Amino acid sequence: MENCLFCQIAAGQIPAAKVYEDDQVLAFLDISQTTKGHMLLIPKKHVRNVLEMDGELAQTVFARLPKLARALQQATKASGMNIINNNEEIAGQTVFHAHIHLIPRYGLDDGLQIHFTAHEPDGSALSRLAEQISSEVRK
Repeated sequence: MENCLFCQIAAGQIPAAKVYEDDQVLAFLDISQTTKGHMLLIPKKHVRNVLEMDGELAQTVFARLPKLARALQQATKASGMNIINNNEEIAGQTVFHAHIHLIPRYGLDDGLQIHFTAHEPDGSALSRLAEQISSEVRK
């Protein structure tokens, strides 16, 4: 897609601090550097997000993830890492080309805060939802 920022980076039209590249994926340092070493992993093929990936592309992209995460943690000496994927604007996606954030963590004050709100579980509602999702998976 010619106006897509990540497609332009993958095509070499926009410079990036590349970490890994093969014929199907590219990993490069995010220009925002939420924390030192913040990396993005993208498929070179343009898809909007994981929701548009087929199994083969997902397997290709996610197969590279563990090795890249380990290398990033070794290089940065980070204590841990958040691996985040946002799908659609409501979930925080701002560039509409599939990508995975690898964000090294150094401490509670390193600039990234993620908060979850726990809700009281309703066992029967959870069972119904699980069945709905299972039904969709089987389609």
